[in-house]
Amino acid sequence: MTQKGSNQKGSSHVAASSGSLSIGSVVNNFYLDYQKHTPRKLKMVDAYLLYILITGVIQFVYCCLVGTFPFNSFLSGFISTVGCFVLGVCIRLQANPQNKQQFNSISPERGFADFIFAHVILHLVIVNFIG
Repeated sequence: MTQKGSNQKGSSHVAASSGSLSIGSVVNNFYLDYQKHTPRKLKMVDAYLLYILITGVIQFVYCCLVGTFPFNSFLSGFISTVGCFVLGVCIRLQANPQNKQQFNSISPERGFADFIFAHVILHLVIVNFIG
């Protein structure tokens, strides 16, 4: 009976290690497909989104480590990163060629102009909130 228990543990360990190999291959295939089929404009938007995400994480970690003494400053900075991320996702959706059916009445230039206008409004609100 103890041999069955040890065999089950060994087989679950093998399944777990083969599962991690399959995750690695999935990530590798995703990366290769992303490099091959994603247009350059979308890669630039993705780099912007990654930058904004890292900025928000750094702000949150800083807040957890140091504190939130000027709370309005932290809150306005964090809201700014979240708002910029949301606007970046919107421009990515509009610029993606696979989504032409949903955004056929919006030209890429108009989508970018809306993105810039929304950023100006967002940052005017953020600066006003800082006080």
